[in-house]
Amino acid sequence: MEKAEKAEQAVNEGEHQVCDEGDRVWSGSWVAERLGVELVGDDPLTGLLGLALRRNPKRAHLLVSNVLGKHVPQSPSVVYGYGVELGRRVRELLGAQEAARAVVLGYAETATGLGHSVADGLGLAPYLHSTRRPVPGVATAGGFEEAHSHATSHLLLPEDPALLGGDGPLVLVDDEFSTGNTVLNTVRDLHARYPRRRYVVVALVDMRSAADAGRLEEFAREIGARVDLVAAASGTVRLPEGVLEKGQELVARYESEGSSAGAAPSGPVAPSPAPLEGVADTPLSGARGTARTAPTGPHSRHNGTVPDVTRIDLHWPADLPDGARHGFTPAHRARLEAALPAMARRLADALPRDARRVHILGFEELMYAPLRLAGELERVTDIEVRYSTTTRSPVLAVDDPGYAIRTRLAFPAHDDPADGPGERYAYNVADAGFDAVVAVVDSAGDTPALHAPDGLLARLAAHTPRVLLAVIPSYAPERPSMLPEPLRGPAFSSYAPEEVGWLLQDLSDVTLEAPTEEREEAIQSGGAHYAESLPVEYQPSEQYQELFHAALEDSAARIAQAVGVVTETVLAERSPRPVLVSLARAGTPVGILMRRWAQHRHGLDLPHYAVSIVRGRGIDANALRWLARHHDPRDVVFVDGWTGKGAITRELAQALEEFEKSDGITGFDPEIAVLADPGSCVRTYGTREDFLIPSACLNSTVSGLISRTVLRADLVGPDDFHGAKFYRELAGTDVSVAFLDAVSARFPEVTDAACAQAKELLATDRSPTWEGWAAVERISEEYAIHDVNLVKPGVGETTRVMLRRVPWKVLARAGAGSDLDHVRLLAEQRGVPVEEVDALPYTCVGLIHPKYTRGATGADGKAVSV
Repeated sequence: MEKAEKAEQAVNEGEHQVCDEGDRVWSGSWVAERLGVELVGDDPLTGLLGLALRRNPKRAHLLVSNVLGKHVPQSPSVVYGYGVELGRRVRELLGAQEAARAVVLGYAETATGLGHSVADGLGLAPYLHSTRRPVPGVATAGGFEEAHSHATSHLLLPEDPALLGGDGPLVLVDDEFSTGNTVLNTVRDLHARYPRRRYVVVALVDMRSAADAGRLEEFAREIGARVDLVAAASGTVRLPEGVLEKGQELVARYESEGSSAGAAPSGPVAPSPAPLEGVADTPLSGARGTARTAPTGPHSRHNGTVPDVTRIDLHWPADLPDGARHGFTPAHRARLEAALPAMARRLADALPRDARRVHILGFEELMYAPLRLAGELERVTDIEVRYSTTTRSPVLAVDDPGYAIRTRLAFPAHDDPADGPGERYAYNVADAGFDAVVAVVDSAGDTPALHAPDGLLARLAAHTPRVLLAVIPSYAPERPSMLPEPLRGPAFSSYAPEEVGWLLQDLSDVTLEAPTEEREEAIQSGGAHYAESLPVEYQPSEQYQELFHAALEDSAARIAQAVGVVTETVLAERSPRPVLVSLARAGTPVGILMRRWAQHRHGLDLPHYAVSIVRGRGIDANALRWLARHHDPRDVVFVDGWTGKGAITRELAQALEEFEKSDGITGFDPEIAVLADPGSCVRTYGTREDFLIPSACLNSTVSGLISRTVLRADLVGPDDFHGAKFYRELAGTDVSVAFLDAVSARFPEVTDAACAQAKELLATDRSPTWEGWAAVERISEEYAIHDVNLVKPGVGETTRVMLRRVPWKVLARAGAGSDLDHVRLLAEQRGVPVEEVDALPYTCVGLIHPKYTRGATGADGKAVSV
């Protein structure tokens, strides 16, 4: 309670401090006088905010907070106190019961420390901030765009995926609330994944216009949630007409002065000024419109050599996160509170004895830990402590009391950023009279670039007698066992490596095949699951292969059009850049064809993987984990060849529901996209006709020479993918690529028809009727089978029965034509009767022998009646 009271006291003192300074010279007056920009609103507004200029095509002015601790050095107790006080106000708004269920989310990079402080004031709330630093092996739980920012993409990388999954209030914290776009983007993204009833938006200043305020209220009604807003002050920015162009001209002029270090130009502004990032260490004399060169400072020892820097070992607690990039819990907060006094003492002992004014400089997203260290140093010593952090944001520096950014240090990025090298900045630190500057970075930022002659430490050494460095270990979330990368051809499968990545393990060296009769007996008796062994691979006769090629010639265009329809539907409804995930193995050729269509029609290079799903056992959870770590689950589209009675559709939905509960990873859509949906089991399909898809005619020799998938406890461990075999020895009869090429060669001639058909389908009601399931139940009873798993509807499933199981009979729709030629041939070879049936919703249905024993087939392998 003592710290909370001190924080409140610091806020009160801070208000007097910033307002008193504002009474003398407002740090926004320079911009206001030249551009006509006005801040209108609450009395504390001009004390909280100054103004600066930046090069930005959307907004030339920058609101610079005096109490955030980003651009303007400030007392750490003032910075922390504002955040804590906002958190206390949120707690009062929510009430104790709801506050105990709240989660706080802060925005990178500017508000990461503010969000931490709000979470502290709120009480026992866990905290997460967005990040622009991707971390390998950590699943993305969400992301959003900050349109007006210079670095727009935010990632959410919680170590515990369930952190955002509760239904308690979500508190979103940013430094300013200007238009509301960032918050709307965030809530829209998160509400689709983790819907909840209440959101609270927290900001130091609410600067929205009346129209923007109305947009947030309208959005809240749209999603059916309550959205409150808490701010330290509110107002608006009045911008005269043409302010953007005037601001850009002003920036260009002062950049030019800073570069030339001469008098202000009197002629017209150059139309293409040098980029702002090219100017470094250049405080400008803006009052008279002249520029001066960057000072070296009376303490400078920097002459192109590596500066002398004192390292401080803070003894940071083991496994304590350096921030909330992956989440920061109340337990983490308690550990930090306990360790702060000893760390502050080590910091104080390392400072020069005569140091009276010290600056603690944080590092981009690393704001909270340096802030708390600075606050503790301020508490236990009589040193005047100031705090701010480095930033990615390029801002013009003008050396005038009425301008918020007086000086700027520019230096190369030193944490190997994912978006590549670039300049970074520290504002209002140069020549500010500090006796020492303590740079606090995480270990990811402690690189040679930090220590280089042009790096941050060297820049600081030019402006202060002593530079110290404290490195906090970058927190690495505990990761589950690392899964291998996908298998690819030609090492695994006859498909080209870019066509598909198999999220499977290679069991090619394991003997898994068993005679069909033995497998059937074991499966039906409950002694074994069908996925624990493989049937002996069927070797097609010459006559059967001729049927395959004839069927392919007849149906290639028909299949190509269905591929186009389903792909266009996916791109329109599911994701503009889907990640195709085929259900191995029947879905794999269809997934490849969909990928080829996306390349043909849209120039897209879509990722494509194949995963295992097993009836009664679910989808491979490790494959889902791999996908979640490498892609946004919302972009994943599961693909299969066709539907029968919809068993796999139901299996996938149930498996994903269980996966969300066990792993806390959400976003996977159970809707399957299929080439053919004769069972009316899905919404996304190429056709609902039951016709011959030649890839159903053969086994591995039309599926990349890959077996069906295997799931057996002695072969597949808890950290393994499901298994499959690669039948390299069957390469001589492989038609996998020939099938793909024959279909994709027909894409140009069917493109217009496919696109038109997709457009028509998108405008119709495609809700599943499940008529296939009803038909299967009826057939199961009419033929006294009493087990829907032994009824396999559709041409594709009937073919599988003939090739893999012990067939009893085939039901064929009266008048079915050449689509059944291969089925009739297989039935003749195996002695299976084909019975024509009127009003059958499928072209044919295959029935597995319902009372299978070893005596149910004769010595010749042909089925006998029962």
